[in-house]
Amino acid sequence: MRNKFDEQLALLNREMISMGALCEEAIAVTARSMLDGEEANSIERVRSLENDIDQKERDIESICLKLLLQQQPVASDLRQISAALKMITDMERIGDQALDIAETATFMGPVDGADAPLLRELARKVISMVTDSVDAFVRHDAEAAGVVAAKDDEADELFTRIKKSIIERISTHSGEGEYALDLLMIAKYLERIGDHATNIAEWVEFSVTGVHKGGEML
Repeated sequence: MRNKFDEQLALLNREMISMGALCEEAIAVTARSMLDGEEANSIERVRSLENDIDQKERDIESICLKLLLQQQPVASDLRQISAALKMITDMERIGDQALDIAETATFMGPVDGADAPLLRELARKVISMVTDSVDAFVRHDAEAAGVVAAKDDEADELFTRIKKSIIERISTHSGEGEYALDLLMIAKYLERIGDHATNIAEWVEFSVTGVHKGGEML
């Protein structure tokens, strides 16, 4: 019985990695289109990835429910399963926000000027946060998850710098107000993706320690 349960847990880990990879690709495709003018059909690609992420969420929910209903999980197993259910909600929202960015960028054209390097750095930051948080879950590594959570401050600082740059742009180029607001929305979406990655990391810590920053314990 336990062997079957372990096989299902291994499947859960593989599916979590797969869902995380879809999220990473959705952000990366969006960033390349927005910053480099690449991938003319990027919005269609991101929309397809977002659909795949939604399907992966449903698949993982099914695996988790089977583990809960058909097996006999101990406390540590319950933490892992419940953490996975929480994490996929954040990953699904990451897919939604990558699509929001792609749709907004479609009307803007490639980002130029001083804002591009900061946006590129923010995109790279949040992609690494998503990657590392899912990897920490699979490795049951609370310390690595803590490192991800600490990076959220760095993402917030980048967002603050971008916001200040955009405000300066509006003050000196009043005719670019609509462009600047779209740019601010994109930066905010990226910052929110970092928040979701932080949520994922905090649930990883819960899966290992049984304590969540929100006060939940198991």
